[in-house]
Amino acid sequence: MKKKLISLALSAAMLFAGFSISAFAEEPLTGSEPEPAAAEAVEEEENSLFRKPAADQKSETTEEETPAEGEAADETAEPEEEKQPLYVALGDSICAGVGLTSVQYAHNLMGVDVSYNFKGYPDTCYVGQVAQTLGLDRDHAINLGLPGLMSADLVELVKTGKMSEMNTLSGCQYDYPEILEYLKEADIISIQMGSNDAFVPTVVAIGNATNWKSEDLASIVLSGNLRSKDPETRAAFQASMKKLRLTKSETDAVWNLVTSGMNKICTDAYPVSTANIRSVVETVRALNPDAQILLIGATNPVPLLPSWSNYFNKLNKFQKQLAEVYDIDYVAVPYAQTELDGHPTVSGHKYIAKKIVKAIQNG
Repeated sequence: MKKKLISLALSAAMLFAGFSISAFAEEPLTGSEPEPAAAEAVEEEENSLFRKPAADQKSETTEEETPAEGEAADETAEPEEEKQPLYVALGDSICAGVGLTSVQYAHNLMGVDVSYNFKGYPDTCYVGQVAQTLGLDRDHAINLGLPGLMSADLVELVKTGKMSEMNTLSGCQYDYPEILEYLKEADIISIQMGSNDAFVPTVVAIGNATNWKSEDLASIVLSGNLRSKDPETRAAFQASMKKLRLTKSETDAVWNLVTSGMNKICTDAYPVSTANIRSVVETVRALNPDAQILLIGATNPVPLLPSWSNYFNKLNKFQKQLAEVYDIDYVAVPYAQTELDGHPTVSGHKYIAKKIVKAIQNG
């Protein structure tokens, strides 16, 4: 029983964290295994439930343009093309679509450059599926999901467009001034944040407890490559698992983390996360008073761990109450299906997208 719990803790904790730079190449890369085609298909009938009908256009003529009596008008005014709203999505690796095919990122001096993914994100991530349903092109559906992002990082980004220093826990540092312009111009803004405030410290604690024997496995899992079935990934996975042969002292350290350490991590994370999410909402609202703001809830990919379940339950309850206070829309997504890497599957992203579209149209 003890070994099973330790194995569960290792697997769960390593699912979410800042990216390990060794998992990335120097050029833009793509994610791994595509989901089955049947799961990816978004049927036209489903899309039609949410697609906005084109507005009726009324042609107007001025007094000077009115044709003389008995004469036909020279030309009929053509209806103007309906303007697309701008949808901007803030979030972490879940928003970015990590684990799906075609997630684009590159290695740089500060860690990871995800700007390729702002408009080049996978069609199957929830941003892509929202865009498809609402008929938005890539210039009108911007994915600002940043892997490894914690709530304190997002506070800085929505205020200044950059992080003043590297987050030493996640190993990430982002500098994207264009974020502010996207937010100011947006008609719809979704915010997905809070999971990494508990997960990143947990992964660091697991690393310390195992003397970082878990590092290689975490790199494979967190990069999304665990979904790949190619021989190289399988070999790397098997090699990383062999490193997880723990000594007695390492086993005891992990056991202590499971029984008490994770509870402390989640307890410490909650007030930090809630304060930062409130700050993000306030800042985004100040930047764009007219935008529809959606606060997306969290899904716990490892519900068997009581400390994490308690954290997510409290966090979702807080976000729902915060949405009521600031008159924004709370989008609950408790049943989003996740993969072994802790990120949503194609079906999970589809579920989140449907919830978002429904909130947009009811807003």
